[in-house]
Amino acid sequence: MVATNEQPDTDAPGRSTREDWLKLALDTLIRDGIDRVKVQIMAIQLNVSRSSFYWFFKSPQDLNDQMLDYWLTKNTGPIIQRALRPAQTITEAILNVFECWANEDLFDPRLDIAIRLWARRDLNVLAVVTSADQQRLDALTSMFMRHSFPADEAVVRARVLYFTQVGQYTLDINEDMSLRFLRTRNFVRAFSGQTPTDAEIEHFEAVALE
Repeated sequence: MVATNEQPDTDAPGRSTREDWLKLALDTLIRDGIDRVKVQIMAIQLNVSRSSFYWFFKSPQDLNDQMLDYWLTKNTGPIIQRALRPAQTITEAILNVFECWANEDLFDPRLDIAIRLWARRDLNVLAVVTSADQQRLDALTSMFMRHSFPADEAVVRARVLYFTQVGQYTLDINEDMSLRFLRTRNFVRAFSGQTPTDAEIEHFEAVALE
C-alpha cells in the first residue's frame, strides 16, 4: 500500500486492482489519447471511488510512468531479445526479429502508435521514446555486425529494417497474414542482400503461427 495524504475507501482493494487501473489506462490511451487518461473518468468506468486509485499509485504521474514502463517491457524488450538471439545466418537473425511483427503478444503496434502520439505533446515522454528507438536500433545494428556487415552498412540496414516496419504501422497498413508470409522471403532479401532458406522460412512461419 502506498501512503498518501488522501485516504482511500477501505473496500477499494477488493473492488479494483492495480492491473485493472493500468489496463484501463493503456486501453484508454490507445483508443482516446492521453487527455482521457484521468483518474476521475477511469474511476467511473471501474465503478470505484476516485480515492481507490491511491491504493496502487502514488499519483497520476506514477501511473504515467508505469504505462511507459509497460510499453518498454512489452514493445522494446522482445525486439532486443530477438536481435540478440544466436543465429547461424543473418537471414535467420532477421526472421527472429520478424516474430515481433507477426505476433502482437510480442509487439503491440496500436500501443506503439499511441505512445508516439503522446510523445509529440510531452517532452519527457519523447525522451523515453527516443531512448527506446535508439536501443532497438543499436540491437539491430549489432545483429548485422555480428554477421560480418561493416559498421557503417550495419547502421543503415538496421535503420531501413526498423523504419520500414514502424512506418507501416504509422501508415496503418493492414495486410492479411498470408500475404505477409508470401512477401517474407523478399523482405529478408531486401534487408540483408541474402535469401533465406526454405527451412528458415518454414521455421519462422511455424513459430509465428503458434
